[in-house]
Amino acid sequence: MIYIIFAIFCSVVVSVNFKLFKRYYTNAYQAIVFNYPTAALFCYFFFKPDLSAKPTSENWLLFLVIAVLLISIFYFIGKSIETSGIVLTSIAQRLSLIIPVISAFLIFGETSTTVKIIGLIIGLIAIYASKPSGKANMKDIVSWYPIIVFLGTGIIDILFNVLTKFDEISFTAALVYIFSISTIIGFASLIYQKIRGTLQFQPKTIVAGMILGVFNFGSIFFYIKALQIESDQPSVVFASLDIGVITLGSLVGIILFKEKLSKLNMIGLVLALAAIIILNLPNAI
Repeated sequence: MIYIIFAIFCSVVVSVNFKLFKRYYTNAYQAIVFNYPTAALFCYFFFKPDLSAKPTSENWLLFLVIAVLLISIFYFIGKSIETSGIVLTSIAQRLSLIIPVISAFLIFGETSTTVKIIGLIIGLIAIYASKPSGKANMKDIVSWYPIIVFLGTGIIDILFNVLTKFDEISFTAALVYIFSISTIIGFASLIYQKIRGTLQFQPKTIVAGMILGVFNFGSIFFYIKALQIESDQPSVVFASLDIGVITLGSLVGIILFKEKLSKLNMIGLVLALAAIIILNLPNAI
């Protein structure tokens, strides 16, 4: 349980960092870029993965796709937190488990159950109820940020599920490769901005990115540790983490950052917690 608590704490601190970036006029994208070399180094030294096995071309392609998605969705998570708040963004992130569940029986041929269908329906209603208050105009890009986070995180979850099925490459080794590729992509984009003359580099983003990287890695490290200890009941870990992040994130957003939720948003929050519990019931899988 202690590892789950640490994973929840680290995940919420990542969200708080994005709030503080806006408050202290820190370029979030530059911080995201510096987050990845930090996460890659921590991943390498803490997990000590065996990198002797050479990835295949298919492995490298999947690593590249995940790396691009990670850095892109991380950017949109930051924009969503900045504009819609920690609470609604946390709901969008955690309810993204709906997408892997749907893909399981639409793409991978798993049998759906009544309980799972009920959980999916409740989750979809929760997503609708969690739309940013006063920002329902879908012509406004701000209204799309939580939706992009929901869809993008769900797709990444599916790809990570594929990653765990690799026999020749361990999951932790794959993480090192993915974070390293994200680092290369991030610095390449900054160099491109510099060449075009659009880069206004902020040295403080180096420190901000390192702090972000530490907690980003921490959320992954403690999550994996919790799964290793509770290997016979992973659904408990999934549900505890998702519920914990939404609950703590909501408290932090409402109390510390004075985020306002409409009555519909509050209903969405309750429904999101209910959907996560239902979808993680043993007989729902």
